[in-house]
Amino acid sequence: MIHTVSRVLVSDLRQHVGKTISISGWVNSLRLQAKMQFVVVRDHTGLVQVTHRRGREGDETESALEGLTTESAVRITGRVVDAAQVKLGGLEIVPEQVEVLNLAATPLPIDEHTGLEQRLDWRFLDVRRRPATQLMFAVQTTLEQGMREYAYAQGATEMHTPKLMGTASESGAEVFKLGYFDRSAYLAQSPQFYKQMAIAAGIDKVFEIGPVFRAEPSFTSRHATEFTGVDVELAWIDGVADVMAFEEQMLAHAIGKAADAHGEAIAEHFGVEVTVPTTPYPRITMTEAHKILREGGWDPQGVKEDLDPEGERSISAHIKEATGHEFVFITHYPVGIRPFYHMRPTDDPNVTLSFDLLWKGLEVTTGAQREHRYDVLLKQAAEKGMNTEPLQDYLNAFRFGCPPHGGLGMGLGRVLMVMLGLDSIREATFLFRGPNRLTP
Repeated sequence: MIHTVSRVLVSDLRQHVGKTISISGWVNSLRLQAKMQFVVVRDHTGLVQVTHRRGREGDETESALEGLTTESAVRITGRVVDAAQVKLGGLEIVPEQVEVLNLAATPLPIDEHTGLEQRLDWRFLDVRRRPATQLMFAVQTTLEQGMREYAYAQGATEMHTPKLMGTASESGAEVFKLGYFDRSAYLAQSPQFYKQMAIAAGIDKVFEIGPVFRAEPSFTSRHATEFTGVDVELAWIDGVADVMAFEEQMLAHAIGKAADAHGEAIAEHFGVEVTVPTTPYPRITMTEAHKILREGGWDPQGVKEDLDPEGERSISAHIKEATGHEFVFITHYPVGIRPFYHMRPTDDPNVTLSFDLLWKGLEVTTGAQREHRYDVLLKQAAEKGMNTEPLQDYLNAFRFGCPPHGGLGMGLGRVLMVMLGLDSIREATFLFRGPNRLTP
């Protein structure tokens, strides 16, 4: 029989009671009893029960349902019937035709008790079987849309910069090296160099959402070797505060959009209330943060220049208690733990005009005003003992009238992770890449 009935999504079935329709989806569960066959079918919008009474001679529907396995892809044509006793939406489908589009092998390699690592081995099945994970990608889409909307409204230009580089970017550490014809190339750790080049090219505000590669042998819940970075660079700024203002507004807009579109679903699936942040976000210098933390017993030896994860969580908790805000900008990082191209204030050359943004205790962004003066860049690179020869392409961008500028790099997976209360960046990524994982 030629299939002519148009597909209806499970979430729209209520509008088709009494009509013959077709659904396409996966077999979620089977209850094959002596007199009745119950099959729950799932599509990306929900679950519906298909109910069939056995007993007719040569019943093709009965034998088709009998041969099904969990997760088989099916198309079922039948009548939508009001059935108050059915928990799934008070509806059922009485089937007239069952098409098995792809019979799933048995047993399935994962179930609801499988640990994360094995679930990641079978990520397509893991995502398909977990509506919460599908919701996560819908939230990610809305977040990105909100970020782009804000950036476009500010007159920013979206750029796509190379991920292959002829020299190791930034410091040269933590880069992946690969064969490139008869020489070596490196995967970009950041679009930093290229977005600054775009500023020097006269493009006033630049942003990119794209892949970033870090050869860090880190096995923490927040590190990945490939992740999606949201990068912004702004020209003609008066100071680093302009960059922070852009970011807090962009995030507030994107989070607001995600809360409107998915707030109820996030509360249901993740048990998290999405709070749209008010602007401006609290700001605190690294020196002040250290003072507050040390009074609370953190780093009693007083040796840590940077904040460790515990320090980040503690300072966030302190700010939340003091201001009610989930976000905090930590500013004025010491020169020793920032790259050579971060600008330093004239009145205090030991710090940089830089910031990290913490959300609920997790660092989601690093940003700074960049040093745009060629002679100062050379001096700062020399102070850090860097060989400027491989940096010449980068440095050339500052020799012919580059304006004051600054920008930020944000991890999309980390933003999702905090927003949805996930335990690991592995869960906030479709296909995670880490030191021990290059598959699937």
